Amino acid sequence: MRKRTVAPERAAYRSSMQPISADLFADLSADSSAGFSTCVGTAGWSLPRETWQAFPPEGSHLERYAAVFNAVEINTSFYRPHQPKTYERWAASTPAHFRFSVKLPRTITHEAKLQGIDELLARFAGEAGALGDRLGAVLVQLPPSLALDAPAAGALFDALQERFSCLVACEARHASWFTPSATGLLRQAGVTRVLADPVVGYTGPFEPTAAPAYVRLHGNPRIYYSRYTPERMDEVRAWLARHPASWCILDNTASGAATANALELLGRELPDQAASPERSER
Repeated sequence: MRKRTVAPERAAYRSSMQPISADLFADLSADSSAGFSTCVGTAGWSLPRETWQAFPPEGSHLERYAAVFNAVEINTSFYRPHQPKTYERWAASTPAHFRFSVKLPRTITHEAKLQGIDELLARFAGEAGALGDRLGAVLVQLPPSLALDAPAAGALFDALQERFSCLVACEARHASWFTPSATGLLRQAGVTRVLADPVVGYTGPFEPTAAPAYVRLHGNPRIYYSRYTPERMDEVRAWLARHPASWCILDNTASGAATANALELLGRELPDQAASPERSER
């Protein structure tokens, strides 16, 4: 299994992370949206060997994954572009109900910091748009150091809403993105504020901005590694049952915990196998 590296900036802000409160899901009050199905999946479609029995034995990794889960988050788009034909191939490997969430490139969010991004955004739209009706969400994850620049953020969100007909979700991690004015900006733009665990950037009650909701579970207490307890997954599953329009993505993939937790969310019994290296996304 490829070791997941942690950028220095990300390591620096770990100390500011707060555990998600036990009743946060019960407190979230975003309305469900008719016409959406609950989307449950992981960041990427790697399948740890200990979970293989939960998936069909034949097919590509994505085909096997999509036979069990109905959604996946593509994080590799953050690091490098993919050709439209690659997105087309991925779409063709999944059933009609399956949905992809695609992460906005870091060239837009972390390098350009939302400034002068028209060409970058046009390129991304031309690539990810090849998913067609399988494109269910665009994820905007911002660096913890990026304070809210309302004009730049508004321009980005307007451009995304113009280019895409799917959900746009924003995972901001600077305190300035959780002020009343920032909440108003997200609501006016129709952008969903990501509910993330661990919590970064705010300490007060979570304020949803749009529906459907988008939940990202990164692993807690050790981000990307820790497996959530069955009791915690029961709480999340109960919340999802009350919000059937939601997305829930498990991102604790570094040790393979995400797949097991996602299976638990679906109420699947986990295979009892010894751990071994996972199959990589391809």
